[in-house]
Amino acid sequence: MKVKKVLLSIAGYDPTSGAGVLLDTQTFMQMGFHGVGIVTALTAQNTECVRGTFLPPSDFLEEQYHALSDDIEISGIKVGMLGSRQNIPVIAQILSKNPEIPLVVDPIIRSSSGYWLLDKADLSAYTETIGPKASLLTPNIHEAKLLSGIDIRDINDMKKAAERIFHTITAPCLLKGGHLKDPPTDVLYDGKKHTLFANEKIERAVHGTGCFLSSSILGYLVLGHSIQKSCKLAIQDTSHAIKKAVPIGHGQYIIQLGQ
Repeated sequence: MKVKKVLLSIAGYDPTSGAGVLLDTQTFMQMGFHGVGIVTALTAQNTECVRGTFLPPSDFLEEQYHALSDDIEISGIKVGMLGSRQNIPVIAQILSKNPEIPLVVDPIIRSSSGYWLLDKADLSAYTETIGPKASLLTPNIHEAKLLSGIDIRDINDMKKAAERIFHTITAPCLLKGGHLKDPPTDVLYDGKKHTLFANEKIERAVHGTGCFLSSSILGYLVLGHSIQKSCKLAIQDTSHAIKKAVPIGHGQYIIQLGQ
């Protein structure tokens, strides 16, 4: 019997299953891996908004990791919502212990409904300790603006912001362009060149697309694809998932896998 590789999500718990650890592990499993998760924060939310968060102590985050790593070989790690500044050194230490495997970091700073999930004052600690350890960073327009200090209005601004983020954290950056008014284009900067991925504009508000994309990229990296090809394939998968998303409540659509 062939043993599946194990991918780890370090992220928040979303009770709708539309994002965070639950969506990440589902994505890993759909790609043929076994998914495991470490919870950084518990959220009270539905398809319309985040109403609150509860943060377990950072030493419990560390305990979750050691319980898994002492028993299971992990082949890739995706980092999503951090929850608090106290989790930053713990997650940085986890990434430092795994430099030989793909490490995808999705810098979730604010929810799509506007709820702040990481204080702006903590961004410097984030970029200095976690960013440099990533194989790839996957910010959206709003997150890239906070990380780069550049007001992003078009693709040229996206290129500049992706470059600045790379030079700040010394890790490749895939800047997601779904929030621009123009036809959505994602920009990858790997330290040498820009690669642009044009997307189809789909008029639908879907929850968790960033989580799905970053988890898919991790899966393709673990399968041995380059960063460029992993991004391309994951972007295609995300577009398909958006088209298949369904309304389960009164707010955003939810990605449903296995369809």
